[in-house]
Amino acid sequence: MAGRITCRRVYEETSPDEGRRVLVDRVWPRGMRKEDAHLDAWLRDVAPSTGLRKWYGHESGRFPEFRRRYLAELHDADHLPAADRLRDLAAHDKVMLLTATKDVDHSQAAVLAEWLAGPGGKGDGHAGGRR
Repeated sequence: MAGRITCRRVYEETSPDEGRRVLVDRVWPRGMRKEDAHLDAWLRDVAPSTGLRKWYGHESGRFPEFRRRYLAELHDADHLPAADRLRDLAAHDKVMLLTATKDVDHSQAAVLAEWLAGPGGKGDGHAGGRR
């Protein structure tokens, strides 16, 4: 599955070869009309919890701890159905993970891209940078 999972900002122009477009933010992107997003899915329940998102505050120095906590959250009952849906989408098609975050390399989309690209595509990966 490696190479089939990519991530970028939802505000960037769409491309016909990017695969399934999945928004992985809990909150709808500011200034974005739903019809302009061209989404295949909005999996808000795969996003970090509100508490974790607020604690992180997109401070890149906190990213390693954010990553650790977020990966743990992906296995809880609140996240598991959406995480399974995302894993299923990624198993059958190219997937573009979308976020409104300015620093995509230090976002939940980057963590999810690595997680999905893990051994056997089973969500065992480790977070890293943008693909």
